[in-house]
Amino acid sequence: MHDWLLRVWYGARPERWLLWPLSLLYRLIVAARRRAYASGVLRMHYPASPVVVVGNITAGGTGKTPLVIWLASRLAAEGRRPGIVTRGYGAHARAWPRLVSADCDPIEVGDESVLLARRCACPVAAGPDRVAAARLLETGKVDVILADDGLQHYRLGRQFEIAVIDASRGFGNGFCLPAGPLREPATRLADVDAVVENVARGETASGDRIAMHVVAHVAVALVSGERRPLESFRGAPVHGVAGIGNPQRFFHQLAGFGLQVIEHPLPDHAELSDADIWFPDGGAVLMTEKDAVKCAGFASAHHWYVPVEARLSDADATGLMSRLHRSISDKSHEYHQVII
Repeated sequence: MHDWLLRVWYGARPERWLLWPLSLLYRLIVAARRRAYASGVLRMHYPASPVVVVGNITAGGTGKTPLVIWLASRLAAEGRRPGIVTRGYGAHARAWPRLVSADCDPIEVGDESVLLARRCACPVAAGPDRVAAARLLETGKVDVILADDGLQHYRLGRQFEIAVIDASRGFGNGFCLPAGPLREPATRLADVDAVVENVARGETASGDRIAMHVVAHVAVALVSGERRPLESFRGAPVHGVAGIGNPQRFFHQLAGFGLQVIEHPLPDHAELSDADIWFPDGGAVLMTEKDAVKCAGFASAHHWYVPVEARLSDADATGLMSRLHRSISDKSHEYHQVII
């Protein structure tokens, strides 16, 4: 079902027209919900700390998490005390929200939550109710909250919105769910404070969007922590395992280092088992860092993960942070206005 939907969303398959009536209904519901928040029928809740939302308007991954990690590092370097709220997608905790530490079980709190806790030197709170998660964070004296994948979670008030676009996929067929990949119409981008386009190295962003490159250089052994340059895996086929929104981006990244990749794409946030990362030929297995947090208990010496980081040009980084600081420091308005 997942693969079929992707073919419909990002191809010219006629089945999209069969789903179009449902897309129209979905779009009407989205518009009504947005109008309800804009008019005050539904209430937005504003934490004491300013909120920066990083999200997207398409289903699946676009590079939000690397950008959140970049923002947390940048804010901390500037003397701020950031905290992160995330949904904890795919988690099975019995009670929410939860403070997440680096050694939490990803089955309990979600793979992205654990990844954020490991990569960011700041508090992380997970839970479907982002308002409750933000309140939990504030007991730790944070002074700015980063909301990972919270663009459509209007109940959480925000001062600054960043939308991330995957340049390789764009908006697919341009339809809203379920006939297309859009969570909201593309016109939603006119209301956000910044649009970041996740582009391949050497490419530029469209128009006035900010270009972001997601780069990798090394692989890290799951068992020993050994680090090896990706180029060192040339000469023999490697297995690439990716349970992310766009697995092909990961495989292309590996191929860019001259690696011969046997591709094993999985659904985003897939619950991995040993069968997903063990292969008869015994060759090296390279996986995303998000997948690796779920494999520590059954990995071996030939299992590696590839950490990535977001890169922005100096000019784009300075411009983005300048706009962000103006918004979160401006006392003349309390929140980001919901526009319909």
